[in-house]
Amino acid sequence: MRRAILLFLLINLAVVAFLVHTVWTLLTLLVVDGSNDAISKAELPAPGSSLIDSRAQIIPKIIHQTYKNASIPLVWQEAQASCMALHQEKDGWEYKLWTDQMSLEFIEAEYPWFYDTFAGYPYPIQRADAIRYFVLSHYGGIYIDLDDGCNRSLEPLLSYPAFVRRTLPTGISNDAMGSVPRHPFFMKVVADIQNYDRSWILPYITVMGSTGPLFLSVMWVHWLSSGFNVGDGIDGGRLRIIFPEEYNGHPWSFFTHHLGNSWHGADVQFIFWLSRNWIIVTILGFVIGFSALFLGWWAYRRYILATSSTEFPRWKSASLRHRLPFWRRVNAHKEYELANRHEV
Repeated sequence: MRRAILLFLLINLAVVAFLVHTVWTLLTLLVVDGSNDAISKAELPAPGSSLIDSRAQIIPKIIHQTYKNASIPLVWQEAQASCMALHQEKDGWEYKLWTDQMSLEFIEAEYPWFYDTFAGYPYPIQRADAIRYFVLSHYGGIYIDLDDGCNRSLEPLLSYPAFVRRTLPTGISNDAMGSVPRHPFFMKVVADIQNYDRSWILPYITVMGSTGPLFLSVMWVHWLSSGFNVGDGIDGGRLRIIFPEEYNGHPWSFFTHHLGNSWHGADVQFIFWLSRNWIIVTILGFVIGFSALFLGWWAYRRYILATSSTEFPRWKSASLRHRLPFWRRVNAHKEYELANRHEV
């Protein structure tokens, strides 16, 4: 029996080890906070400060945004206008609105190996996600979602080779990012994105994991673990992180957030419900897990151990047992002899 229990435990440990290995990167996101690469308040010039003009600016003065066509919905026009007003052509800024057609033509011309994947994405938001990585890698500049407005000039952020926004409780977002051309992080994102073109049944999970913030967060974890964030390259290849207090909600923050989530479907409501009721979901998960473990042990004893024993399997039907020879134990050492079933 001890050997049977040990074998059962080893099988379960192997299954758990496989599952942990499969989601190890996601588990890593729970402990990686990016604080070592944070853009702190202390190093950011205040709005209107003369320090802004004295800092070297290495990111090109380009603002990238995406939409299916050039007709921006009214709900986002105010946010768009706030960024264009603070970053005008006379000050050296360029504004690029990437429509669906422009994005397809750009990918076909500059990254033809990715065109079939890009054009074949089942959800338009996947193309809107992907194009931002490619244009940042190619041109450099700052990408901003249409539902994010500008609260102040973004010029202080031009002094960093690359930046993204931190999200809580885990990971990074792709709604506001900046980069010099051909920054190694965004080049890695561009090189690896095709490998994540998978369907995860639910549209929300598919988008998040193939091109969205979850995909970018996984790239970030791989980037940190690879050692690219130190050593040679642009500022040691660092990817700087804007934390929530520098992003939104304070007078000196860079961005303001407006109504968004235009691509969310019905599956998102279920996922958001899970996040709001995470305590109940966690308890239910433990109940299901322990129930599965108990049922596994019951099945293991009933079907595996019983059939491997010299005793007649307990799960055989009574009618079948009466048609077969009957064995009985003759001593304590589990020795058996064939007996007439009418003798017992």
